[in-house]
Amino acid sequence: MTHSWPPAALSQDQPRERLLLQGVAHVSHAELVAVLLGTGRRGVPALELARELLARHGSLRGLLERSPRQLCQEPGLGPARAARLTAALELGRRCLAETLSREAALARPADAGQFLSARLRHYRQEVFACLFLDNRHRVVAFEELFRGTIDGAAVYPREVVRQCLEHNAAAVILAHNHPSGVAEPSEADRAITRRLTEALALVDVRVLDHLVIGDGHWASLAERGWL
Repeated sequence: MTHSWPPAALSQDQPRERLLLQGVAHVSHAELVAVLLGTGRRGVPALELARELLARHGSLRGLLERSPRQLCQEPGLGPARAARLTAALELGRRCLAETLSREAALARPADAGQFLSARLRHYRQEVFACLFLDNRHRVVAFEELFRGTIDGAAVYPREVVRQCLEHNAAAVILAHNHPSGVAEPSEADRAITRRLTEALALVDVRVLDHLVIGDGHWASLAERGWL
């Protein structure tokens, strides 16, 4: 009969090993950030540096939504680590986009809401975007078309029509964020929706919805009967 020592317990100073042996569900935000960092700075291990970064920015989202230039200025980061953090966030967004594109069809606002929220809610200025769909409501393309200020973005119906024709879209879902985090549609939102619906009808493109993206939630003009 043979005996073996039980595996040694992994400490939180070994985030990469914990992730590989115990799975992602068992590691904290700080440990995941530490894995991306790889190493710390002089006298500060990677996990401690990760905790400092999260504490300074208030949350994981607060950290990852910094621009690459802002991340480069963080003590202990620099271009290489800033690039890793930025790439990790973008990989998540692109994975979500691939999942959306594999859907048979979009049948309700929630099908698109999660994707559009992930793409738009972090902007500090208003961004107007479109999901272009085929005649079975499958996603053809996503594009951010217009950018504005913290309280508005100029939207040009001619350009929206042009992009719909470019993608040979049969239908479109409009979307824009509210940097305030409040997803309540304004009267201006309803007015531009009416203008776009009328303009796109001239080229036989249906507006299925207009989603207003807030901080972690969204509002559907179609669900409110405003389309």
